[in-house]
Amino acid sequence: MTADLQKGGMGLRTCLLGLLALIVASKGSYSPEPDQRRTLPPGWVSLGPVDPEEELSLTFALRQQNLERLSELVQAVSDPGSPRYGKYLTIEDVAELVRPSPLTLHTVKKWLLAAGARNCNSVTTQDFLTCWLSVRQAELLLPGAEFHRYVGGPAKIHVVRSLRPYRLPQALASHVDFVGGLHRFPPTSSLRQRPKPQVAGSVGLHFGVTPSVIRERYNLTAQDVGSGTTNNSQACAQFLEQYFHDSDLAEFMHLFGGNFAHQTSVARVVGKQGRGRAGIEASLDVQYLMSAGANISTWVYSSPGRHEAQEPFLQWLLLLSNESSLPHVHTVSYGDDEDSLSSAYIQRVNTELMKAASRGLTLLFASGDSGAGCWSVSGRHQFRPSFPASSPYVTTVGGTSFQNPFRVTNEIVDYISGGGFSNVFPRPSYQEEAVVQFLNSSPHLPPSSYFNGSGRAYPDVAALSDGYWVVSNSVPIPWVSGTSASTPVFGGLISLINEHRILSGHPPLGFLNPRLYQQHGAGLFDVTHGCHESCLNEEVEGQGFCSGPGWDPVTGWGTPNFPALLKTLLNP
Repeated sequence: MTADLQKGGMGLRTCLLGLLALIVASKGSYSPEPDQRRTLPPGWVSLGPVDPEEELSLTFALRQQNLERLSELVQAVSDPGSPRYGKYLTIEDVAELVRPSPLTLHTVKKWLLAAGARNCNSVTTQDFLTCWLSVRQAELLLPGAEFHRYVGGPAKIHVVRSLRPYRLPQALASHVDFVGGLHRFPPTSSLRQRPKPQVAGSVGLHFGVTPSVIRERYNLTAQDVGSGTTNNSQACAQFLEQYFHDSDLAEFMHLFGGNFAHQTSVARVVGKQGRGRAGIEASLDVQYLMSAGANISTWVYSSPGRHEAQEPFLQWLLLLSNESSLPHVHTVSYGDDEDSLSSAYIQRVNTELMKAASRGLTLLFASGDSGAGCWSVSGRHQFRPSFPASSPYVTTVGGTSFQNPFRVTNEIVDYISGGGFSNVFPRPSYQEEAVVQFLNSSPHLPPSSYFNGSGRAYPDVAALSDGYWVVSNSVPIPWVSGTSASTPVFGGLISLINEHRILSGHPPLGFLNPRLYQQHGAGLFDVTHGCHESCLNEEVEGQGFCSGPGWDPVTGWGTPNFPALLKTLLNP
């Protein structure tokens, strides 16, 4: 790709003439992301403009082809009733389908070359280009953009962003979806450490969620671990400039992994592991994915976007589009408010998740830790859905608590469990029956003005999210809570089921939702008590949706009963 851009290098005069000709021919310009939020997130401050000669890395999302056909194939390979079930596409198949047209590739390369872009790299599917430019060149290339350096977040990380809208030549309107590396700021973790509940007496009690508590509640035996004889693998991804430490993982397994076979080190780290302090979120993800999906090879995607101008989540999506062999299960504790993202960005990311589903990857996303959420639109309160939790191509994991916080009992709703209805994506056909049943039967529905009842509803499933023990920086930390905990737990159990399927000669499960909804939550404990939080106003008084029999937008179909779930998902 780099060679293509540099082949037959143009002189400065020719470059400028070519760029001028393209802009003149374009008869104006357009804004690819007019609806992108451009306010500075809380906790971030500007350090001022960036040196015009400083280098930036920008990612150009090129217009793809045949997306309707890709959607049909995802449905076919994910539907147990289809003759194509489990016959996943290779990355080469996906590339053949979605690769941008020759005209798109030629037009965008010519435009970037004229602007002085260098060290451009593509991906296997050819639908992303990442190039280096100086700030001066980038601001000329993208009129309206003004790059500043910002600092913020708990780790006080630095990013280079433009809060102003950028424009592209009209001639590129049918060729470029958006440019990454301008607007979106890294999200902050919503993981929290709750106060220890008060209890009298200690007979038969546990003092926080550990791997043995999870294995007891979800009915795993000591034999429910990976065999170590397959190419089965799983992964978690982090985008918060957080790192795990191998020594913390080893200490965690020493303290809590004594009654089941397990691995004490990560098989592969993709991206750069920082040398700083371990983050609780990163530690939690690794420790509970590897203790739930015990003895299974585990990868960690560690903040792959390390340059200040890169968007780490976008860099992870690029990695998925550039690797032919990937872990079967990916758990991700990342989310943004739907309304904070541009339509162009959110639709394109959804397409990337659809590409992953076509390849048989199981993507599990945390549902968020703000209940139904809340924001004000034209002076009226509404619930606030989260993305990618609201994508129809991922399996979204909500959260639960024990009814008695010190006993392994039935589960109830964890009030922070994210859930609701997308304002962007319509309800997919696979969940039509379940969602209509909920809307027609729930006795505690909020006013209809608060949510889009026809949107993609989430979560799909749940697991314990309250009161975890984590080892971070050599210190055992209790009462850590959030759907960042439930997601790797559910992912690890899916990895164990994949292990059985692979040993039986079946393909891995891939995109779970069509099968989960067809089977009406078989193999899951139905969570029927509790509501999650929402707007603190007189109309709803802080209450969002409530759980009930069957599927609901708080805990989905429920939490795993491993032997029953294995039986349900093992065949074909």
